[in-house]
Amino acid sequence: MIEVGKYNKLVVSKERDFGFFLKDERGEEVLLPKSLLDGNTINLDDEVEVFVYLDSSDRRVATMKKPIITVGEVGYLEVVSQSSFGAFCNNGLEKDLFVPIREQRFKLLDGKKYLIHAYIDKTGRIAGTTEVDGYLDVAEEGSFKVDDVVSCITYARSGGETLKVAIDGKYRGIILGNEHDEVIYPGDTVEARVKRIYEDGVIGLSTRKKRLDAREEIKEKILSYLKKNNGFMEFNDKSNPEDIKREFKTSKNYFKMALGGLMKEGRIEQGPEGTKLIK
Repeated sequence: MIEVGKYNKLVVSKERDFGFFLKDERGEEVLLPKSLLDGNTINLDDEVEVFVYLDSSDRRVATMKKPIITVGEVGYLEVVSQSSFGAFCNNGLEKDLFVPIREQRFKLLDGKKYLIHAYIDKTGRIAGTTEVDGYLDVAEEGSFKVDDVVSCITYARSGGETLKVAIDGKYRGIILGNEHDEVIYPGDTVEARVKRIYEDGVIGLSTRKKRLDAREEIKEKILSYLKKNNGFMEFNDKSNPEDIKREFKTSKNYFKMALGGLMKEGRIEQGPEGTKLIK
């Protein structure tokens, strides 16, 4: 049986001016237009591997071009256009992958990439969804260890500021709300550090640096801010946590640690009005 949304191994049965007809072992045929040979040369009776999808008239068509994802897979696809019914993502083929509005757990934006799962809808067409959680793998034991730095793609929020991410685009991970300071949206890529590995195999992550590394980085940010503002800033260890997070992209606790370090070094002094650079 010829499967839509999958690779099929078929035999070239007929040639016409516009393309080749391919058949399976049951004699079922599908057209491979010559425009979709993707630079390949084929002959009668050759066995070829093709991807099959439905064209704009809902007719099955074969192509030797390679999609980014096939049905059942998850990939990082770019939104290229919108309609009143949904968004279209580039899947490497002539026909873009349609993501209906009802399958968007958040608004998709043109020009941005998101993790998308491809499936067959009730009409037999290939479609996409942002609901990818159940299609990601759990990393095998030993694949990652604490303090490894990994690349992640955010695909959902869970309970406030907690983020669900896919490590390397395929393994399930989570960043708790207190383990990141920056605002991160679905589709964003981030580097994170493995903090723990849960019993179910999900990887617990943090975008925060280790305490000492973070303190040194924040100290440099504070000094840079002071130098750009004539040696004074209104921030001190009594400042509002949200103001600190907005300006310095860190928690108040880490900010206070950095201020304390700079004071011990004799580089700043604090007062009721703010913080002053000494040298």
